[in-house]
Amino acid sequence: MSADGRRVLRVEIPIESDEEQAALEGALLAARASELSQMRRRGDRLAFGYGTDSARETMSDDVEQAQRRWTMLDRLLAGLKAARSADTEPRGQDAD
Repeated sequence: MSADGRRVLRVEIPIESDEEQAALEGALLAARASELSQMRRRGDRLAFGYGTDSARETMSDDVEQAQRRWTMLDRLLAGLKAARSADTEPRGQDAD
């Protein structure tokens, strides 16, 4: 763990084709969109004052959790994009 409390999680996922990689990216994008929708829906309900005090407290917790999941999915997508870029860059030749 770094000094600021962050950790780096390394994940290896076998990908057999460009189509599989595109499908993985599509699945992550769909999950991220779902989390964004959840954040907005709960956030709106919270902002409009729906529900009891305890229900609003739960909604607030749900919004924070959805925000956390959205952020992690966003980071995962950025990592996937970086990995794809690294795979497509020309490899340097070893100097003999």
